[in-house]
Amino acid sequence: MKIKQSIYILLILFLMFSCKENTHNPPNNPQKPIVEANDIDKIEPPHWWIGFKDTSLQLLVKHPKISLAKVFIENKNIFLEKVHTADSPNYLFLDLIIKGSANPGKFVINFKTKEGASLSQSYELKKRIKKSEDFIGFDSSDAIYLITPDRFRNSDVTNDSFENLHEKEINRKDNYARHGGDIKGIINSIDYIKDLGFTTVWPSPLLENNMHNGSYHGYAITDYYKVDPRFGTTSEYIELSAKLQKQNMKLIMDQVANHCGLEHWWMKDLPFKDWVNYQKHYEANKEKWSSDIVKRSSHRRTTNQDLYASKIDHKEMTDGWFVKGMPDLNQRNAFMAKYLIQNSIWWIEKLGLGGIRQDTYPYPDKDFMSNWAGAIMNEYPNFNIVGEEWSTNPLLIAYWQQGHKNVDGYNSNLRSTMDFAMQEKIVSGLNNEETWGTGLKEIYETLANDFHYTRPLDILVFPDNHDMSRIFTQLNGDIIKTKMALSYLAVLPRIFQMYYGTEILMNDFDRPGDHGLIRTDFPGGWKNDSINAFTGENLTTEKKEMQQFITNLLNFRKTSTAIHNGKTMHFVPKAKTYLLARYNESETIVHVLNKNEKPVAINLDRFKELELTGKTLKNVLTGETILWNKSLKLPKKGSYLFTTKY
Repeated sequence: MKIKQSIYILLILFLMFSCKENTHNPPNNPQKPIVEANDIDKIEPPHWWIGFKDTSLQLLVKHPKISLAKVFIENKNIFLEKVHTADSPNYLFLDLIIKGSANPGKFVINFKTKEGASLSQSYELKKRIKKSEDFIGFDSSDAIYLITPDRFRNSDVTNDSFENLHEKEINRKDNYARHGGDIKGIINSIDYIKDLGFTTVWPSPLLENNMHNGSYHGYAITDYYKVDPRFGTTSEYIELSAKLQKQNMKLIMDQVANHCGLEHWWMKDLPFKDWVNYQKHYEANKEKWSSDIVKRSSHRRTTNQDLYASKIDHKEMTDGWFVKGMPDLNQRNAFMAKYLIQNSIWWIEKLGLGGIRQDTYPYPDKDFMSNWAGAIMNEYPNFNIVGEEWSTNPLLIAYWQQGHKNVDGYNSNLRSTMDFAMQEKIVSGLNNEETWGTGLKEIYETLANDFHYTRPLDILVFPDNHDMSRIFTQLNGDIIKTKMALSYLAVLPRIFQMYYGTEILMNDFDRPGDHGLIRTDFPGGWKNDSINAFTGENLTTEKKEMQQFITNLLNFRKTSTAIHNGKTMHFVPKAKTYLLARYNESETIVHVLNKNEKPVAINLDRFKELELTGKTLKNVLTGETILWNKSLKLPKKGSYLFTTKY
């Protein structure tokens, strides 16, 4: 009997010792093999990968009264470092360390509730599709095609409407309703986009926007890990990226760190009291969120740089809601910050992205944005991110670019920002009369400001976008000026981006600046459209000519190393002409803007520094050749693009 008791005691001691290593990480129970377990309502990120430089992972767990549970992980290669409770009893945040010995596969997270119940959730670690350094971001060799997916092409009518979503109806007569464009439509248009000469596709956000109205644009995200089913599926999003890569093209994801949509699932039960900004207005009223309860942003973005800015002015810009339906996320909350960083990395891995465009860049907490961009670029050193800073002041544009020597010591870690200053001056320079300080000189002076930028080649320039009037509208319906703007933008020391439909002179003349009209349907994207821009059916001669102009321009740009990374030289505009050159050892390209209504000849002696005398150049846009000698004849108003390499 004593022998049996001794054996029993030794067995108990052995079991106790074997479980002592980490009470949060007991070894696998041989009587409970790892199987699929899905007891928890929500866990995010939904899965993760092994092989990152940063081995930490923070899981958001949402389940009724989960904060009272004890947590155990059944995998010796996953260390549960810390368990955090939130203000809401329905959340836990788990800090994990993924050891280098971890393999792809699933492990189980066990939750033991206070009442003694056991909940289990299986979690998967995947193998990465490629190394961090193999994620190559967009750069100055790229031309980016910006698309509003709902308005581009509807290739799958079966996903037009879902009963479980608030906005159910498709109504193409309403500029602010859903029209039905989808991911499959972009996939089916890759050849068209590539043939135009573009190398990169940037769709507006494709994640769930389960709002009651105006959800088509995608910027009021209601689930950061779910593709909006009216656009398609995650599998189709992956397919889009994969098919672009097969064509040596890239995919940029439009992300939003500043705000979410009011119907986001967490707005019904916020994890922390400071999860969103100005939540106290809701707490005080105990009513449904409304525009009467929250504060809107002042939109005074210069408070980010202003050395004399008051704290209240800065707070009202940063913490205010962008619009009444978009709650302002509080990135100063460490759990929110981690959530947003991990979400960006998750999508980079999931889709094999070629870049991120970050919406409303100056609005979130700027220290967080530096950390966010830094975390991504540290993991993916060859990646690229462009931030939207809607400012026509080059000082503000430069402030946000990585490496700029800011007086306040701020370093954004952001490689690329948007050149709204150049966009504005190209429009005014082409529209205004030629005087001492207006006209082409406005464009010249703006490019001359490049001395202020850390790296001009990494700045993104564009004729228009989804938030402003179409370039054809801005230039008063003048096709020649539109071509001048596009050709000049395409040869600048910049990354070039163009909005869908610019190639067929899409416009918003009826209501200039109206977002719904700016983002109008692309003809041919819907069955039974009478005009089809993809095939050219019933397209006017002017629109076809513009399409061909873009095709010639961008396919040349695609092969021109002088444009991609060459040196730049330009000459002060004279006699209503402005000449800019890009050059390297193997190629020189010359771009001329001419505002003279009658034929004119330019004396070429002034441009001897280009060392082109006696050389034959080809006109990229017409195919004709010229001899660069004493003078250059310009037969009509417009843009001229010449190259020494042909």
